Amino acid sequence: MNNFSEKILKRGVRTRALFFLIGDAVLISLSVFLGFLVRFEGQIPSQYFVGMGNIMILALVITLPIFYFFRLYYFNWSYASASELIALFKGAILSFLLVVAAFFVLREQPAFSGFPRSVLFITYFFIFFLCGGLRFSKRFYLQFFSFKGKKEKERTLIVGAGDAGEQILRSILALGASPFLPVGFADDDPNKERTLIHGIKVLGRIKNIPAIIRKNNIEGMIIAIPSADAQTIHVAVERGREAGLRKIKIVPGIEDIMTGRITLGQLQEVEMNDLLGREQLSLDKKSIESFIKEKKVLVTGAAGSIGSELCWQIAKFEPLSLTILDQDETGIFNISKELRASFPKLKKLSLIADITDKEKIENIFKELKPDIVFHAAAYKHVPLMEKHPDEAVKNNVFGTENVAKAALANKTEKFILISTDKAVNPVSVMGMTKRAAEMICCSLNQKNQTRFVSVRFGNVLDSRGSCIPIFREKIKRREPIEVTHPEMKRYFMTTPEACLLVMQAGAMGQGGEVFVLDMGDPVKIMDLAREMIRLSGLEPDKDIPIVFSEPRPGEKMSEELLTAEEGTLATCNEKIFQAKLSKVSKRGLDMKLQKIKISFKKGKKEDIVKSLKDII
Repeated sequence: MNNFSEKILKRGVRTRALFFLIGDAVLISLSVFLGFLVRFEGQIPSQYFVGMGNIMILALVITLPIFYFFRLYYFNWSYASASELIALFKGAILSFLLVVAAFFVLREQPAFSGFPRSVLFITYFFIFFLCGGLRFSKRFYLQFFSFKGKKEKERTLIVGAGDAGEQILRSILALGASPFLPVGFADDDPNKERTLIHGIKVLGRIKNIPAIIRKNNIEGMIIAIPSADAQTIHVAVERGREAGLRKIKIVPGIEDIMTGRITLGQLQEVEMNDLLGREQLSLDKKSIESFIKEKKVLVTGAAGSIGSELCWQIAKFEPLSLTILDQDETGIFNISKELRASFPKLKKLSLIADITDKEKIENIFKELKPDIVFHAAAYKHVPLMEKHPDEAVKNNVFGTENVAKAALANKTEKFILISTDKAVNPVSVMGMTKRAAEMICCSLNQKNQTRFVSVRFGNVLDSRGSCIPIFREKIKRREPIEVTHPEMKRYFMTTPEACLLVMQAGAMGQGGEVFVLDMGDPVKIMDLAREMIRLSGLEPDKDIPIVFSEPRPGEKMSEELLTAEEGTLATCNEKIFQAKLSKVSKRGLDMKLQKIKISFKKGKKEDIVKSLKDII
């Protein structure tokens, strides 16, 4: 927000505060008059007029500062709630007690004697009633007149009658220009059935959604159960589709709404991660905080999908400094700007560098001496790396070796390598290079200076170049979606989940481990394509055909997270396992890496791939 916008905003807040201050002054004076009028049954004796004026002044002098102390002049008029009502009640009670105390002290003064003390009780009843009415007036107006023109509004069913559903309903009622007309709730809690929330009834359970929609002419649906599992959301969406709904929205996840009120502006279309999502993460945030807080952190590949999300998550744990490094200048510029806006106090350094530039990487580490390194820089596209094994080796193997050895030389505390399920029994060049990177880290860990940890996981939903954004573009253009094989399966997880688990694994690692993230069950790519088409309000194979091709070079029908020989060890986090790996011989690995370097210099792709296979 620029300075001009901030000035406008502050001016608006001051204007609203002044409005309520003047309004309270008028209503307090009116309350004193009404207190006398009620006490004397409509006929105020003339001898009390002077005393009434004195009481008005006393009430204003005491009540207005107390109302200010309780912050009754700084609130959102459209969203006045029970908290404002409670604050008003406390302010009125305290003011009343102080006025009574003042009367006790001044009882001998002629200006404050000779009239019934019951006037004070009546006066403060009116103050509470009238000042409260002023604060709730806009909300009452919006609630009672917001359905004006309701024929143009979308008749909406809210799924979830909990806190999120109540806040969404409150937003709709408060916002007169809302496009939604709430008709009812659906909720599986039997205790809520047929109850009213702000006058809107809970009409039945989620399984009854088709009947509710038909009976009440529902046109749209808002899913307001942010803490629910993917299966519950999937059932709600399917029941809505079954009844012919095309307009289905969802509130953000629980992590997104913890920091603020849910509003209509936060509603979003149902996405694949809502339907393919997993159980809510259980994280030891204290261990992550002690791992990162007040540490110098470096993230390579910071402009990528995983790297940029890692930067966001790391920044929340208040590192001493965060260095973001990538060769993508535009990506670094964008993430740097976003981090500066969201974390203005964060000490951040943006670097444009190629991890294959050994000399520059060594100089960066000598200067910065980072405590923690998250190494996310890598080439990841399987078919492209099949065509360019030299670039895959140069970046994923030699680049990793450069960064890892620089970390070791400068006594970095911990080095976390972002690996992949494609490193297990690898058949692709990309998978082989990532397995080689894991082996490099395991061998260097034996130096006992820097603790090296690798973390494997599968595909990340909506990451750059993944199938979901490709499918989305195809659907927009109404073009056929190409799936390589009807039985092709992949593991999926969301980017925030992957990054948080990487940080947790990094905190847990003692050195030499390869951690494996629990990816849940693999998903058929064909099912993914069908679901995305349905989410767009279209029918698979009718509006958009799904066509099949042969698996591309380097692709497996399904990925693995472990070899049959490895197996796993449980860790303190149920979502993170440790692969049982055989020890890597550093001498043997160095010899094989040397062979790759010789093949790389000769430029023969076949020899490079053969040398890679020898390592694996």
